[in-house]
Amino acid sequence: MGFKPHPERRPVLVAGASSGIGEATARALGALGYPVALGARRVEKCAQTAAEIVDAGGEAVAVALDVTDNNSVVAAFDEATEALGDIEIVVAGAGDLQIGRAHEMPVDEWASQIDIHLVGAYRLYRAAVPSMIERRRGDFVFISSDVVAHPRPWSSAYVAAKYGVEGLVATAHMELEGTGVRAGLVRPGQTLTGMGMNLDQQATEGMLNDWIAFGLARHGHFLSPENLAHAVVSMVTLPPGAHMKAVDVEAEGKLTRSKENS
Repeated sequence: MGFKPHPERRPVLVAGASSGIGEATARALGALGYPVALGARRVEKCAQTAAEIVDAGGEAVAVALDVTDNNSVVAAFDEATEALGDIEIVVAGAGDLQIGRAHEMPVDEWASQIDIHLVGAYRLYRAAVPSMIERRRGDFVFISSDVVAHPRPWSSAYVAAKYGVEGLVATAHMELEGTGVRAGLVRPGQTLTGMGMNLDQQATEGMLNDWIAFGLARHGHFLSPENLAHAVVSMVTLPPGAHMKAVDVEAEGKLTRSKENS
């Protein structure tokens, strides 16, 4: 059986679309003509972005989505499906960041990071993928992180969660083989988003000093959310029959002086 081309209409659900990578991804796909459901706890922010996508000629709706609540995930998926049609693409980009040394973080705070980043992504996957398998097509994109390759101190919960996401996707690749459904990973390097902007300044300084001590802060350049949106778009627009399993996106360092200007 050969792979059929993507259908003309490919509705998308983006989790974590109220800001950062999720918002940028929703805007990018909406501008390309994809019907987009923007989901997050801050549904009013999603509604504002959805209205802007519509004003620009796209198709978008906002849905309330809390990835730590399975009922919310299922309800959001159903609402997006009712509004836009069968969901062909899901981007799991919801998350926040709490930092602290592993031996000092409160257990509940540490566990909440696992619930949001790992279990939350799984809740979305469990809600969306069975219907994709029935249709023999679909893309599920997980936003991971370069902390899997380069773990950072003060981020043990986040690192553990992203390790878990990568383990989930490694298993999914095998389980989805032959179904026409693709699971992919986008691994951002340091990115300027709202995640972590509410952190305690003293703790953040301690964290950054430890990063420098271990050679984990090579330069001060950050990716923009739009950089990651481009990676997601590249992944989901790949024609069926090929599979972009993982994309690593890193910020380029400062340009060195050219020989002509030296």
